[in-house]
Amino acid sequence: MSVEQKCLETVASTADLPYAVLRSALELFERAPAELTDAERIQAERQAERVLELESRILSAREAIGVMAGEDEVTRAMQEVRARYEDDDSFRAALAENGLNEETVNTVLDKVVAVDDEISEVDIGLFYHEHKTRFVQPEKREVLHILITVNEQFPENSRDQALARIKQIAQRLAQKPRLFEDLATRHSECPTAMDGGKIGAVVRGQLYPELDKVLFEMKQDQISGIVESEMGFHLLWCKSITTAKTVSLKKATPQIRLILQDRIRESRRRNWIRSLQKPTQPGAIS
Repeated sequence: MSVEQKCLETVASTADLPYAVLRSALELFERAPAELTDAERIQAERQAERVLELESRILSAREAIGVMAGEDEVTRAMQEVRARYEDDDSFRAALAENGLNEETVNTVLDKVVAVDDEISEVDIGLFYHEHKTRFVQPEKREVLHILITVNEQFPENSRDQALARIKQIAQRLAQKPRLFEDLATRHSECPTAMDGGKIGAVVRGQLYPELDKVLFEMKQDQISGIVESEMGFHLLWCKSITTAKTVSLKKATPQIRLILQDRIRESRRRNWIRSLQKPTQPGAIS
């Protein structure tokens, strides 16, 4: 056994145990060790010892030499423990009661094995072709609209009056289409009026069915006729069209690499939990 391994096991047998007991107590009973009954304390200590035994076996394995946990893993583990306390002061007090501080906790968590496997180009290519629909970007249309609502409780918004008002706006647009944003700001009864009627870029299925059908039959820079929905009467401006496309393997590679790395980490977390229930031979990784 190397000097580095012996040092790691020595640390695990001293500084790690109070933290392991603290974490076990929080996981099992949602209380600090000092608040447990004798029976609960024994249960927390037994679970902590099992965790440390497994960690010691993993640290002594050849594959674990020099491996450190990623920063995200450490941060997430710290947050899991901290979240069980009302504030930072009570969290630090619980650590202090067990002879620990945040630096010690980070040192312990750093030793958790988290090997960053090299994801091969073959693995990435296989994932891309097996999940190609995930990399299809659908057609998008940038749309603005003007809305005149129908509300029979108000004379100016009765159906007949609302229709008359939207017709007047449509006539103005027929003469001067570039007034769309100005007319939306002054007359539209949708909150988008504050931004010139801009709804933004949408894909099929995001709008009311009546609007969706009309919008995706329009040409770029076209203004629609009057469209009625359950909200009232609309005029649409299809300002631009972005056609559907498939992201290339080259551009998708960074995203795929992250997905595959996350799968490896999640698999290792699951294996770790299973190995707590199933003792392994010394020096072996389950």
